[in-house]
Amino acid sequence: MGINFIEVLASFMVLFAVIDILGSIPIIIDIKSKTGKIEPLKVALVAFLIMLAFLLVGEPLLGIFGVDISSFAIAGSFILLLLALEMILGIQLFKNDGPGSGSIVPIAFPLIAGAGSITTLLSLKAEYHIINIAIALVANIILVYVVLKSTRFFEKLLGPTGLHIFRKAFGIILLAIAIKLFISNTGIELGNVR
Repeated sequence: MGINFIEVLASFMVLFAVIDILGSIPIIIDIKSKTGKIEPLKVALVAFLIMLAFLLVGEPLLGIFGVDISSFAIAGSFILLLLALEMILGIQLFKNDGPGSGSIVPIAFPLIAGAGSITTLLSLKAEYHIINIAIALVANIILVYVVLKSTRFFEKLLGPTGLHIFRKAFGIILLAIAIKLFISNTGIELGNVR
């Protein structure tokens, strides 16, 4: 149950694709222009605490409802599929229309620590050790903080076209991850396709 670099990397990539902080830069910049300022440290800490709490107590909470991790992982694979379709097709299936504005709502929750990332954390628990997921989560939150601190830099560096391409590429990766999660938690075995 030690630290496994492959599991950390795989968990990091899944969370990175789902949180999609780089793809969220245009939304963050828009919110910043409307609210005046964003507090990167506050956003990162609140998002981290929400996701860590769900990582640690999400399973017992599901037990109250009689749902196991594999079932939740299958449900999570559908959420990931829909998120991937949003990224690839440029459509909006999930609405972020909660009350309030600023650093906590809607950036920390639900933009960063939303349904997709929470579902993903629980889905990953069905595949990987919790310590490796936690390390990947910390690495992603550090990246979230860095990106929030330097949104203008990333906007200039990538430009609208670069952000668009980056979002599409991670959408395809997320789609493949959703299919893998579904297959591995249903027990379906696929032969080698030639």
